[in-house]
Amino acid sequence: MSRVGRMPITLPQGVNVKIDGQHVSVQGPKGELSYEVRPEIAVTLDDGQLVVARSSDERQHRAYHGLTRALLANMVHGVSEGFKKVMEVEGVGYRASLQGEALVLQVGYSHPVEVVPPPGIKFSVEKGDRVFTVEGINKELVGEIAAKIRAIRKPEPYKGKGIRYQGERVRRKAGKAGKV
Repeated sequence: MSRVGRMPITLPQGVNVKIDGQHVSVQGPKGELSYEVRPEIAVTLDDGQLVVARSSDERQHRAYHGLTRALLANMVHGVSEGFKKVMEVEGVGYRASLQGEALVLQVGYSHPVEVVPPPGIKFSVEKGDRVFTVEGINKELVGEIAAKIRAIRKPEPYKGKGIRYQGERVRRKAGKAGKV
């Protein structure tokens, strides 16, 4: 049996789960998320714990079993605590700022790049103008937006300039050999 799929999901205080056939909705202090479970997977609520079970031992059903459990656990974590990605801007003249809800990046282009957050995502800028965060309750959406922002100016290998995740190590290359 799947090691991930068979672990029950403990519901923290203030998180409510509603199961309506194959539709599961999770509501908590930070918001509400819902997910449509595949027909091969059954989700039940047993005294404060979500339990995910599968109908057979087929390879595809085993894969959906672990996936469904992980997605539901992320939903529970998201509505109770939320997710955030901390990102850094590195380079001379590179900076991030907020204009209303939008994140404005100046990363070496002739114009500032404006990133408008989709519903459920919030930006905040810290430490002057070098560090910013992407926050939300949907783990998939937070990761996708952070990846799109990083793609605006990926860290380059020679000087390390660009946008990176906090703690990300950029593999550096040696430049041209100097004249002897």
